[in-house]
Amino acid sequence: MVGVSQNWERLVRATLKREQLRTAGQGHGRTPSGIAGAVPPSLSRATNIEAILQAADEIQAEDPHVARILCEQAYSMAQNLDPSSDGRGVLQFKTGLMSVIKQKLAKRDGARIDRGRDIERLWKFYELYKRRHKVDDIEREEQKWRESGTFSVNLGDALEMKKVLATLRALVEVMEALSKDADPGGVGGLIMEELHGIRKADATISGELTPYNIVPLEAPSFTNVIGVFPEVRGAMSAIRYAEHFPRLPADFEVSGQRDADMFDLLEYVFGFQKDNVRNQRENVVLAIANAQSRREKPAQADQVEPAQADPKIDEKPINDVFSKVLDNYIKWCKYLRIRLAYNSLEAINRERKLFLISLYFLIWGEAANVRFLPECICYLFHHMAKELDATLDHGEAVPAPSCRNASGSPSFLEKIIRPIYDTMAAEADRNSNGKAAHSAWRNYDDFNEYFWSPACFELRWPMRSDSSFLLKPKKSKRIISKLQTT
Repeated sequence: MVGVSQNWERLVRATLKREQLRTAGQGHGRTPSGIAGAVPPSLSRATNIEAILQAADEIQAEDPHVARILCEQAYSMAQNLDPSSDGRGVLQFKTGLMSVIKQKLAKRDGARIDRGRDIERLWKFYELYKRRHKVDDIEREEQKWRESGTFSVNLGDALEMKKVLATLRALVEVMEALSKDADPGGVGGLIMEELHGIRKADATISGELTPYNIVPLEAPSFTNVIGVFPEVRGAMSAIRYAEHFPRLPADFEVSGQRDADMFDLLEYVFGFQKDNVRNQRENVVLAIANAQSRREKPAQADQVEPAQADPKIDEKPINDVFSKVLDNYIKWCKYLRIRLAYNSLEAINRERKLFLISLYFLIWGEAANVRFLPECICYLFHHMAKELDATLDHGEAVPAPSCRNASGSPSFLEKIIRPIYDTMAAEADRNSNGKAAHSAWRNYDDFNEYFWSPACFELRWPMRSDSSFLLKPKKSKRIISKLQTT
């Protein structure tokens, strides 16, 4: 168990380092203070106002005019998000921020401020800031550390780099917002070209601009060392797209700075939402990496080209995750005495296992209230797994028939989840705020018990819209008359 203990210590140290970087303000090495520390939760959850105001404070000494531009953009964002100041503390925050802006305007050099030239001033400062703080050098160093697989930079240097990148991120966001009204033939065009270049080529800045939960998979992040762990790299390699997978359409766009993987195929075939796909991709990678980290040794690189080969995940961690994720589905099939969507654990290869794990998580992640019907999820997975199996046996990926909407494009949410949800919502409307007798309406248990009987297969696949399960209750005369009078 020595190896497992060492793996655990290694993971804890990296996590603590990541948390030190994450909790150091928004990359400025301090707790938010002043107006940046007074951003109401209703605004900070939905925007980056706090980060923009911290950046304004950071660059105040360098260029107070640009600091004023950032503050005015933060105020505009707050106004757009809550124009009537209904949220708790929003009115006080706006009043305080406006006071700060007026103070900055009062401290000008006597020259009249031309707000029409704000975007040009912001662009020039952005270019100067990148040169002054040697952002290109930061990226080159980051690439060297990433290729070596180790991060030897000390915490102080990392915090300073994170501070620079956080300020740069705020500048980019404000430039993007203001450039919409700028001359596309002038500075507006230069900004759009810069933004395009950041997202396509600049790994360091793009990685810091791309949101993630725990592991940055869409783009590399300099401030997160977990992404270079062999277990994580091995898990990412395990779900990567293989040549023998069905071909995706030429116009299918892979998000971020990553290679295509299994989730891209599942997104295209079943029409899962992109945010759900991002979350579950990270969920699966973490599940596999965690299972591998509990082994005696970390994931090992292939012996052919150790410097370039990706670490390899053992078979047992994948089997452990597979059995745990699909445990309820296996029990459901056994109870109903039906065959699994796959022959057996031993009969399918690791790729099929990973596809099925990913499919189950994607179904669950986008199921809304339907996820509270675990056996209904089993029913959906059972049929969608068969559709996936048929897709994987073809040379070209095509949308699943069960998820195609009227336009022919797939949408799991629209074709699978919405009919079930609408039926449940219609039944819930009959419960008289919980006072109606249980016999008068179907609740969660009633819906779920339907899938504990072989009769559930009368719903068929694709689901029959005229099925008794999806039959919405008729509104009573009392309810109809009440609606008419109102």
